[in-house]
Amino acid sequence: MTALLRSRILLVDDDPAGAELTLAALSAVEPDADVDVVADGEEALDYLAGRCPFERADDEPPHAVLLDLKMPKIDGHEVLREIRADPRLCRMRVVVLTSSDQERDRELSRTLGSDHYLVKPPTIAALIEQLKGCSHLFSPTTPGPLG
Repeated sequence: MTALLRSRILLVDDDPAGAELTLAALSAVEPDADVDVVADGEEALDYLAGRCPFERADDEPPHAVLLDLKMPKIDGHEVLREIRADPRLCRMRVVVLTSSDQERDRELSRTLGSDHYLVKPPTIAALIEQLKGCSHLFSPTTPGPLG
């Protein structure tokens, strides 16, 4: 009997209230997912590289990243650029989840290789619906951008 693979998701959001809202919505859409949260782009890159304080026993990256764009230190576009440039991470699905509805942010995200772009809605119910629409991207069996 094979073990059921659980989704592993990294949530990158510098707003604690926004992160809590997203976690609540994710629990409704992917109740069995393992979700880790980091507060900025620098922490995201450290997490993905397994650098201190994010060393992991397994060296497997998460199946998907929910990525805010507007963050201190290193913004989401730079994190996305780094993910797509890293041979170990480039197949990971990246869903941009941001407050920006500016076309230039959407276009740059597409150009850099995001799998989906979501503008944060005002209610948890709307966020749940948005996440349901791209929940296939959180699956450990869904091929990444190159596969």
